[in-house]
Amino acid sequence: MIRVEISFDTYKHLMLRRRDETHSLDDVIRELAGLEPAPPVGRRAWFQKDLSLRHGTELRAPYKGAFYPAAIVDGEWIQNGEVMSSPSAAARAITGNSVNGWDFWEAKQPGDESFTSLKALQARWHAYETTPAQRRTHERLN
Repeated sequence: MIRVEISFDTYKHLMLRRRDETHSLDDVIRELAGLEPAPPVGRRAWFQKDLSLRHGTELRAPYKGAFYPAAIVDGEWIQNGEVMSSPSAAARAITGNSVNGWDFWEAKQPGDESFTSLKALQARWHAYETTPAQRRTHERLN
């Protein structure tokens, strides 16, 4: 957890914005910053190669006329009850061949209405994350 020093006046202002006792200061700051709600405590995001997928993300891979499912569960890529080390390893488990998993898989994160390719999500990540230090900080926190 990162600690931030703020003035007492700022602290009072943030406390007044809490809806109830379950609404944390982090929740208030995330709302003010226009960020999505944080995942529930104990539920980590999955992070690899400049892409972060929240806990509860649904994954699917279209292959030979069928969709093969997987999910992000507490920071791990779970497919058929097994932890996968990467999107490519997960794709290889389906096809039996080497496959670029970033092209093969689609994800639907909590709150999304549709699936998006991992490659497109990764490109979006690069557009928002501007420095290597920001990416390292995100990786360390998840």
